[in-house]
Parts: sequence; structure tokens; C-alpha cells
Amino acid sequence: MRKPPRLYFSFRSPRSWLAVRQLTERWPEAPDTITFVPHWVPDDGLRAVLAEADSEFLDTPISRAKHEYLLADTNRLVHRFGYRMVWPADMDVDWAVPHLAWLHAQQQGRGWAFYQAAVRARWEHGENISDPAVLAGIATEAGIDPAEARAAATDPTLREAAVRALASAYDDDVFAVPYFIAGRHRFWGLERLDGFLDALTTAGVRR
Repeated sequence: MRKPPRLYFSFRSPRSWLAVRQLTERWPEAPDTITFVPHWVPDDGLRAVLAEADSEFLDTPISRAKHEYLLADTNRLVHRFGYRMVWPADMDVDWAVPHLAWLHAQQQGRGWAFYQAAVRARWEHGENISDPAVLAGIATEAGIDPAEARAAATDPTLREAAVRALASAYDDDVFAVPYFIAGRHRFWGLERLDGFLDALTTAGVRR
């Protein structure tokens, strides 16, 4: 494969959390082999920079009916997998905050540790992971400086990295998460995890 296998994830999506957890339980080496790319709804500033680069954000809002179905289906999946989950009650999460903090952690070699701490806070404890105090706790658990994690969302260098991540999603035709890419093979959704793993095995990436 010319490009390494990629996984587009979002801290906002419970199905992304489930897919990554299933992936790493079945293939523990995944975080060291796959390129993880964060994906979230960009703010107006990031959208403007994307437009200047002839790029855009492909995700579109879903209907209420689909949203309610996905909530119920997520509950079924969590029960089937035997996981613990707490639905967050907050409605005012600034998704740029944890995703740019993840980009900072990744640059520090602590991306996977930050990811694990963030999804635990979000999906096992129901916390607002853009809250400064919660984010500081995640950063501390991941082994990075809490102040730097809190400042990541406004750091010019990290916002440039955010644009590159979002532009990469546009180039890869990513319209929702979780989204897996193995060579020319593309897989959307938790239900396509087997296909992704099969493609990696065929390509010799996974034994």
C-alpha cells in the first residue's frame, strides 16, 4: 500500500469509540501501525482556511429519525459488547478543544494515551471533555502538560495541523466516522471492521 492504513475518528461519536475499542481489542498493535486522524465539525475559521485550500467538510447533518435510531442501536451494541457507558448530558461541547489537544499530544508522542483518557472521560464517565478542568485531568493522565493541552485549540501551529487533518479527510472522501482506509479499500462504520482487518491481512500489514 502506498499510504499507511488510516482511521478517521471523532471524540463526538460513540460508534467511533466502539469501533476503535473493538479494533484494538482484536488487534492490540493497531495504534502503532495505523495512522489515526481526528475528524470533527470545524469552526468558521477552519472552514475558511479549508475553502482557501480548495477543500471542505463533507459531513452533513442527519435527520432526527436517524439520530434516534443510532442512539438506540448504540445502546444495543454497548450491551452486546459488555462495555460500561454513560451518555453525556452536556450540549455545549467545543469539539475543537479535545481534538486539537489530541493533535498536541500526538506531537508529544502521547496521542494514544490521550485518546484512551479522553474516551474514558467522555463515554465511560459522561464528562464534557472540552471543559478546562476535565481536559486538564485527561492531559495529566496522558502525561502531557495540562496548560499546553488547554491552549491547543488556539495555537496557530496546531490549527494548521487541524486544517491538514480535515483536508486529508476531504481528499479521502470521508463523510462520517469511523472511517477506515487500507490501500484502495475504504470502510465506513463499525460494521465494516471485519472488512478492514481482512484488507490489512491481505496486504501483509496484519498477521
